[in-house]
Amino acid sequence: MTTFEGPVKAIPHPSEVVYGFLSDFNNFENLLPPDKISNWESDGDSCRFTVEGIGELGLRIIEKVPHKTIKFSADGKTPFDFFLWIQLKELDVADTRVKLTIKAELNPMLKMMVTGPVNKFLTVVTDGIAAYPYATKE
Repeated sequence: MTTFEGPVKAIPHPSEVVYGFLSDFNNFENLLPPDKISNWESDGDSCRFTVEGIGELGLRIIEKVPHKTIKFSADGKTPFDFFLWIQLKELDVADTRVKLTIKAELNPMLKMMVTGPVNKFLTVVTDGIAAYPYATKE
């Protein structure tokens, strides 16, 4: 199993707000760059889309730990089997850290081909999650 880890980024919102937003795939399209992602489809618990340089991917939420972790698995026909984790750690009410991790079953040739695009994908999605203007309850 190959592990890819994205950068840790700060989000100026409570983990409860970020978790609530990220645990619904219907919100994800707003986080992804339209020039890198196409053919977006979502039903809330699963989604399917095409990533430039990687191909079509499907994700399904398989586990949630409120305000801390959301775990996804590959869903449907994908180029390789993988798991994706979004980890949240609240340091203060307006300071939550986010980190994305992908664990994938890759042969050496496929690993060589996808390492760059997967790492870029993790960075772009992490940046999108960190920069998103989450609505907070006042």
